[in-house]
Amino acid sequence: MKKRILVVEDEDKLRRVIELQLISAGFDVDKAATAEEGLKIVDRADMVLTDLKLPNMDGQEFLGLIRRQNSHVPVVMMTAFGSVETAVEAMKAGATDFLLKPFSLDHLMQVVNKALEVRELREENRELKAALGRRYEFDNIVGRSPAMQEIFAAIERVGPTRATVLLTGESGVGKDLIARAIHFHSPRKDRPLVKINCTAIPENLMESELFGYEKGAFTGAQGTKPGKFEQADTGTVFLDEIGDVPAAIQVKLLRVLQEREFERLGSNVTRHIDVRLVAATNQDLRAALEQGTFREDLYYRLNVVPLNIPPLRERKVDIPFLANHFVHKLAPETGCRVESITDAGMEKLMGYYWPGNVRELENVIERSLVMATGTELDAPDIKLEAARTPRAQSGENHFLPDGLSLDQYEQEIIKEALRRADGNKSQAARLLGLTRNALRYRLTQMGLES
Repeated sequence: MKKRILVVEDEDKLRRVIELQLISAGFDVDKAATAEEGLKIVDRADMVLTDLKLPNMDGQEFLGLIRRQNSHVPVVMMTAFGSVETAVEAMKAGATDFLLKPFSLDHLMQVVNKALEVRELREENRELKAALGRRYEFDNIVGRSPAMQEIFAAIERVGPTRATVLLTGESGVGKDLIARAIHFHSPRKDRPLVKINCTAIPENLMESELFGYEKGAFTGAQGTKPGKFEQADTGTVFLDEIGDVPAAIQVKLLRVLQEREFERLGSNVTRHIDVRLVAATNQDLRAALEQGTFREDLYYRLNVVPLNIPPLRERKVDIPFLANHFVHKLAPETGCRVESITDAGMEKLMGYYWPGNVRELENVIERSLVMATGTELDAPDIKLEAARTPRAQSGENHFLPDGLSLDQYEQEIIKEALRRADGNKSQAARLLGLTRNALRYRLTQMGLES
């Protein structure tokens, strides 16, 4: 596209000469005799060429008004010899260059071309800064895909608040890292971050682990012990695998979220805490609601800000960057000489299903580094697990292929189950390992309930 230059000059003859020269050089030209006229059309200019002395307005004031309307446009001042100091002051105020009258047309074109080159360089610089501003690594989380860019943006937005966040996604997608990023981008970053893995605590010990106990509360309670929530006071609690919390504990968690209070086991003293809760699950909590294994009121308290982290197979554009990240991270730790991955090696990584997601990718890279002998990981060096195949159909419990998610193949599997059960929903639900209500919920979501 042609560049458009605005010429602001009150002398008609000079304005016309400049206009003809610029047109002959391949530019589009707008012209104005006053600053007021020029300001009306400055927004569409790629460059402004203006006299320093104009009727009703001096060049400095005009420059300031241009900057307010079109801050990036280069401005070249034209001035007589007696006003050089004023021109220099204008450059300090943001003018790109100045021309001393009288000037040759060749000199005019040199200054114009130089000013436009400066504009292009500045625009390129802004674009580079914008690219650098797009975060491809966020607290050790690597991702260039649009989905991960949205996650990074969400972390920055939700981090400074105290809103409860529910992280969902398959095992190995990085929910733990994202929970940590939320904490460390919050005002609580210098306060405790306490992680609680709900599947690692036996059900009979969960209440005392979470909320603490008093001396004599149960056999073996020889002293007083604060729970995880007390340890996290003024900080963040990360409840991993929230879907495995027993119903009795769900009631107490709901109270903590609603009232910010609880009692230790064996105590009648109500304790108040200030914690921010981040929860994570790889389960479908909506299905758990239908099955009656998860409280609806707790679900909506947790689901204030839902963040779903997509599986690696749905953001394969991230695989090369993650793989190289793990090579650079793990090579020094394993003592190997590997520095990069060949195109064939990367193609092999890109073609794999990754049921274990980012965690599996990291393990594969580490295993490959340990076994590698050269400075590059080639396709034969990358040790993937053998392709997973369905187990023998020896019974109803083995209907689903091992290692494949229900979310990925849900509709096909449900339709197949209904065909095998001759349309009997109870029988199809048993094939799928679901309750009848859970199956009906899924059929409704699929538009197949009728």
